[in-house]
Amino acid sequence: MNINLKQIEAVIALDGSKRYAHFVKVIADWEEVWGLYQDGWALASTEDGETVFPLWPAKEYAQLCAEKEWVGYQPESFSLDELMEELLPNLKADGVLPGVFYTPLDKGVTPSVEQLLADLNEELDNY
Repeated sequence: MNINLKQIEAVIALDGSKRYAHFVKVIADWEEVWGLYQDGWALASTEDGETVFPLWPAKEYAQLCAEKEWVGYQPESFSLDELMEELLPNLKADGVLPGVFYTPLDKGVTPSVEQLLADLNEELDNY
């Protein structure tokens, strides 16, 4: 997927809930998810100190966040199946929240693993 600068600017300007909805639709459609990786996956934390695994719907959005504590991290993709069948169950077992669609200026939405799976399954039912 190729995303132009105008689209990137429009999408990152959306509030968290609209970025979340965009994320669910895009990854269901393209069957690809992105994280940041450098000798391990990039992690974040909530204001309560819970660990968060940041996720993006496209390489371009992940790349925008490879700054500050994530300088040197590179976007890495994995399949929607890997997300749903491996990563999310592992995050749940480890007590880690999915962090959907961080931007350089805004933390992502942190749904429960169950909520993200339910929203993805609901979207996938449309296909």
